[in-house]
Amino acid sequence: MPTNLSTLRRPKKANENRKRVGRGMGSGMGKTSTRGHKGQGSRSGSSLMRGFEGGQMPLHRRLPKRGFTNIFRTEYAVVNLVSLAGLDAGEITPEVLYQAGLVSRKNALVKVLGVGEVTTALKVRAHRFSKSAQEKIAQAGGSVEVIEIKVAPVERKKKK
Repeated sequence: MPTNLSTLRRPKKANENRKRVGRGMGSGMGKTSTRGHKGQGSRSGSSLMRGFEGGQMPLHRRLPKRGFTNIFRTEYAVVNLVSLAGLDAGEITPEVLYQAGLVSRKNALVKVLGVGEVTTALKVRAHRFSKSAQEKIAQAGGSVEVIEIKVAPVERKKKK
């Protein structure tokens, strides 16, 4: 159905007022102010932690834990040779890839993979290259330059 001025409607609940509790019996939410009768949730200052199941062992504690998250992991934005071949740039850098929309973050670490073929000589600057990507770029008469990754030194607290 086409949208025009005669078919426009306001969103559901657009004109509803927020629930005002504790405003007497005439409000429709009087006496217990929507808290029900007695119990933990009816008391003032009551707030339960996320996942609380009334004293039962919570689901996140019942399930087995596996693996770990490596906090020192370095993530790379992956770019294939197929997408590099479509770019009309003399030198391909992470900035060029960002402007072309192949990399989502401006300061992302870029890794070039060897999926696809390269016919023109490309000068590619990136943080990492797969072996097949290096070989294919070299065969096409191009060059590969690895950008040095700057890692800030980790400061450790000295024991007294």
